[in-house]
Amino acid sequence: MEIKPLLVEADLYIHAYDVDVMGYVSNIVYIRWFEDMRHHMLDIVYPFEKMIEEGIAPVLMHTELDYLRPFTIHDKPIGRCWMSKAGGTKWELRHEIVQGDTVHCAGVQRGYTMDLKTQRPVKLPQKMLDTFKAEADTQ
Repeated sequence: MEIKPLLVEADLYIHAYDVDVMGYVSNIVYIRWFEDMRHHMLDIVYPFEKMIEEGIAPVLMHTELDYLRPFTIHDKPIGRCWMSKAGGTKWELRHEIVQGDTVHCAGVQRGYTMDLKTQRPVKLPQKMLDTFKAEADTQ
């Protein structure tokens, strides 16, 4: 069983403007959903506002997606996001967009934490590392 520290889940919504002429959700929407899930996880674990107050911010370096099965406007997707790696300045998130037991899209995002004044990488906040490690150790 895969360990999924800091797992968050949320209902995702398909809007009419998300659907292409073939009736499928456009590929770009999945990237937006990944971003929504990343921000949702931060809201719970280490709010973006708190990071900004402390003079740091997450910087996205890489997004990779595997489109496995299309969604239509009638589907009810659920997004899942969890931190799969964290250490030093870098982090990695895993994502799944599912309906029921079927994974429609899976992917990864990688990034680092940046000092807003120096524009240089800095260590992840200790609270975030501690929370990640505590959840990884209990699963």
